[in-house]
Amino acid sequence: MLQYAVGLDLGGTNIKAALVERKSGIIASERIPTEAEHGVGHVLARIENAVRRMLRSASDKHVCGIGIGAPGTVNLQRTNLIHPPNIPGWTVVDVRAELQRRLGHHLHVVVENDANAAALGSAHYGTGRPYDSFVMVTLGTGVGGAIIWNNSIFRGSTGAAGEVGHMTVDSDGPEDEAGVKGAIEAYLGVRHLSRHARRQLKAFPDSCLYEIAGADLVRLTPEMLSKAASRGDEGALSVLEWAGQKLGAVLGACINLLDIRTIIVGGGVSAAGTLILDPARRSILAYIKPGMRDGVDILRETLGNKAGMLGAAYLVFELLDRHASTSEES
Repeated sequence: MLQYAVGLDLGGTNIKAALVERKSGIIASERIPTEAEHGVGHVLARIENAVRRMLRSASDKHVCGIGIGAPGTVNLQRTNLIHPPNIPGWTVVDVRAELQRRLGHHLHVVVENDANAAALGSAHYGTGRPYDSFVMVTLGTGVGGAIIWNNSIFRGSTGAAGEVGHMTVDSDGPEDEAGVKGAIEAYLGVRHLSRHARRQLKAFPDSCLYEIAGADLVRLTPEMLSKAASRGDEGALSVLEWAGQKLGAVLGACINLLDIRTIIVGGGVSAAGTLILDPARRSILAYIKPGMRDGVDILRETLGNKAGMLGAAYLVFELLDRHASTSEES
């Protein structure tokens, strides 16, 4: 019997939704603006709207539930979204209860951190499929992280494990969005990376980026850096080399801690591909204890935004598996 679920990726700017069949993946998808500035109730209504659109696209297909990947902390029960960044006004919201009230209690609702959802999507539909365990890092507005162990998310004691972005690489470094001093997010998050790049590009006055982003580089984005570097711009190449070395440092620390030697990198900044991943590959071994350096691999997730939606839907399939297993045991 085919299994269907709705997978949502909740962001501060957009809500991305997909109807997912367990084996074949995404059947239909769309995105709608989050309109986060209008508050909690409005965002919940937008989520409801996105789910209803996917349910309509399902036609006569039986949809088992809704999985949601969201920024911020999620409790161990996968019901509450806690202080999500970039979504003003949220403190602790029981998203499962709210959506079941709006859509009907017959639908399973599972909430998970967005990086965890993306990692689960990679594990079952993307680059992570050949591996039963890996660490995923998402490079975007912030830096997210997740740990896949034996094809499942490792969540820690409260559900908050895997926060790679808040691991410190320099005790004297700048603070990240959460106030953690010298965390990798304070270097590779989109806003931070652009700020560091503006400083470093002062040593490259002939860089084409001054024409692209303006004389003060105020419009500089990681995408501009990637495009300039792909054309051989020395300044852009230098910045991405620096960023890759920082990435290698934090990934080396992950391997020392977990002894998981496959790293998968996703998110918008990862679109720079080898321009940022090759420097990470070159530098990472210097940060790993001898004896743990064999088999280290850094790979790019190519699913893009689909990874989060697929992983969110797979949360529902996992829940169905657990229910089936419990029924068989009883």
